[in-house]
Amino acid sequence: MTEVAAPPAPRGGEGDGRELRVVDPEPADPDPIEERRAMLRRGLRRMRTIATLLLLLMAAIFVATTVTKLDWAWIPYLRAFAEAGMVGACADWFAVVALFRRPLGLPIPHTGIIPNNKERIGGALGRFMTNNFLTAPVLSERLGRVDIVGSVARWLENPRNSALLGNYLADQLPRIVEALPGPRIGETVGKLAQQALANVPAAPAASKLLGIVWAQGEAQALIAQTIATAQDYLANNKDYFSDKIAQQSTSWIPKWVDRIIADKVMNGVLSTLTEMRDTKHPWRLELHKTIQRLIAKLACDPQMYTRGEAFKAELLGNPLFIEQAKVLWSELENGLQWGIPAHAAAIARAVEQSLHGVGRWLQEDPARQEEINRRIRAVALHILLAYRVEIGGYIERVVRNWDSSTLVERLELQVGKDLQFIRINGTLVGGLVGLLIFIASKWIAAF
Repeated sequence: MTEVAAPPAPRGGEGDGRELRVVDPEPADPDPIEERRAMLRRGLRRMRTIATLLLLLMAAIFVATTVTKLDWAWIPYLRAFAEAGMVGACADWFAVVALFRRPLGLPIPHTGIIPNNKERIGGALGRFMTNNFLTAPVLSERLGRVDIVGSVARWLENPRNSALLGNYLADQLPRIVEALPGPRIGETVGKLAQQALANVPAAPAASKLLGIVWAQGEAQALIAQTIATAQDYLANNKDYFSDKIAQQSTSWIPKWVDRIIADKVMNGVLSTLTEMRDTKHPWRLELHKTIQRLIAKLACDPQMYTRGEAFKAELLGNPLFIEQAKVLWSELENGLQWGIPAHAAAIARAVEQSLHGVGRWLQEDPARQEEINRRIRAVALHILLAYRVEIGGYIERVVRNWDSSTLVERLELQVGKDLQFIRINGTLVGGLVGLLIFIASKWIAAF
């Protein structure tokens, strides 16, 4: 933090005499790619320095053994080694530099090979990747080593990771909802629902839905509740309905007769409702048979199928269908906008528990893991094989669009350090070869 003292306050008591503290902004997180490139540059400079110092050492030995007046027997051999070492070092320096640029800036033919053949290198690199790394055997073997589900399961099973992801999702959900184009999504939801319903036969779907509802027993309970409610309502309002029935009678029938008839009717209705509360009542059994026949007709009857499709087409053709879908999405969106922030903590905990449970569920069954892995690998293999040519073309375009300096820098950072070993080895091997040639020439001259 940098502290800068405020200027002195003016005379006369003006100013509060406080110090102005200016805080330097926190440095941004380092870029891992740039850190790696910086590390590669340091390594390349270090190896260049070693190779150059070895060349200078050979030159110093050659000069020293040339100008010396000492008549020691091993000096010519050392000079021959140093001389050949200089030749090997210079030759390999020229070869390494010629790959990336013109040595000493001289227009020597067949130098600056990489920048001058950038397009050809891009095409060759794309074909190399396509033909050697994106083939079915190679991809199958590589993907077979990857345990995708196991890695995800182990990551999710860690409570810290699931909590971190849950908090992140809960924090991002309000922003995601705000960024959604509401009207467009509402229209899309309506069209998708319209297309989905258009592809579903109406009568068979209604048959399955009615069969499920009827088989679960809720419909029978609803019928029993309806009968009980109707019976209670009529019993509580018996006098009112008796009066209404009596009022519908003709004027020549005495009122006391009308009253008796009305009471008989109400008692009969109430008695019938009481009997219908028994599930074995004939009317209840007949209703059950009628529903079963309706389920069967909806599933198989061609006339019911035609009537169902006509009703569905009329429903889907109504503009109100999409409008209602828009209204539904709008209400859902409004509920999400105020509900998600208010329940962010609960959502985060629910997501955390769900993710942790998914990780545990995947970990518990190795056979399940292998099956999911197999499916993921099959999908990945299909996608990679389908787009292998496009991937190779993408690599070619990327290399072709690099400027020459960028291409040279990136390739040199990757292989330049190893190429400096060629210079070092050339210096030492050249010196040894020169020494052997000098010894052979001495041996030949002796004869």
